[in-house]
Amino acid sequence: MAERPLAGRTVIDLTTALSGPYATLLLAGLGARVIKVENPLTGGDSSRNNAPYLGAAGLSLARGAEDDMSVSMLLRGRNKQSVTLNLKHPRARDVLGGLVKVSDIMIDNYSAGVTARLGIDHDWASAINPRIVCTSISGFGGQGGPGSGKAMDTIIQALSGVMMTAGAPGEPPVRFGLPVGDLVAPLYAVIGTLAAVLRADATGQGQHVDVSMLGALTSLVACEPFDAYEKLGLPMRTGATVPRLAPFGTFRAADGWFALCGPTDAFARGLFTAMGHDDLAADPRFASRDARVANAGELHELVGAWAADRPLAEVLDLLARHGVPAAEVREPGDAVRDPLVLEREEVVPLTHPRHGDPGDLYGTGVPIRFSGSEAALDRPAPGLGEHNDEIYGGLLGYSAGELKTLADEGVI
Repeated sequence: MAERPLAGRTVIDLTTALSGPYATLLLAGLGARVIKVENPLTGGDSSRNNAPYLGAAGLSLARGAEDDMSVSMLLRGRNKQSVTLNLKHPRARDVLGGLVKVSDIMIDNYSAGVTARLGIDHDWASAINPRIVCTSISGFGGQGGPGSGKAMDTIIQALSGVMMTAGAPGEPPVRFGLPVGDLVAPLYAVIGTLAAVLRADATGQGQHVDVSMLGALTSLVACEPFDAYEKLGLPMRTGATVPRLAPFGTFRAADGWFALCGPTDAFARGLFTAMGHDDLAADPRFASRDARVANAGELHELVGAWAADRPLAEVLDLLARHGVPAAEVREPGDAVRDPLVLEREEVVPLTHPRHGDPGDLYGTGVPIRFSGSEAALDRPAPGLGEHNDEIYGGLLGYSAGELKTLADEGVI
């Protein structure tokens, strides 16, 4: 079995909810040892209390048995080890300091300033281990944000402008169903963390990596020149179609929806042939890219009328035979069961740590393939504090008596 790229690296995971745990999930899938530090007084990561739950009786909206586990934790906790530690206890810093000594990375997604107030920021950690990389994911960055500085995904979507890039002109803002703010920031956090680890390998000196959810998502919004569109009178919100790339958008067939992307002359000619109207390629309204953009409304009406009474399979077959990029608009449940993404382990079955594979329940895999390494999320999520003895006793050398004292005093 090929070694995983981050084998031998150790990560202290101080994160909770989604943005931070997704970052550490990726690191775990790449082979790092991820030690998830959870507060014993609050029941650990907030995701442990997210409905639905999975247990011996199957899925449910309420926890019915002690070993029922949140599907959120089943997904986000894979390949991680769990220890409990009350970071507000005076003795907690000594315990955490022991982990810092043997780790390469420490990641948190607290609000700005929390690690400093707890006395566990990068300045403290680097005094113990100069090579350690400390990564923080927060709503607005290390300097803090407006009001409380706390942020949820919907708040970040609103502030980033992304809500006004979907939907049609004049419609209310559209919240993306996928929590894109929570999912984009951890990608940048992983990139920044690994870059800092490479730098630490070269120099012996770690550093603090600061990633803002707002900045991460807004930077993606800025990838499109919306300011230029506005100055030229082009609508930023175009609904189901994109006039400046016509023919381009989503259209309804008799029994489903499909997406069509035909911005080039070659693709447009293929579309016209598929529609049985080769003559449209010579029509002055549609003969060039600029002409098609100028007459996008008419063109998209023609495509919609052609497809409306045809079965989706027939529409897709015609477009494929004439080289036009097109695809069915799938339901999420169908998409995650695509044999291609399952074969590549970009989506993988979820398993319960005690009850195994419930059948037909899937979660994210590691969507990266290596020629000389492997990456996988192949171990179930841990129970709260499941690895206290292994980590505190085996890795840090605490005796059974010392562990009992720490537990009795509410440290772990």
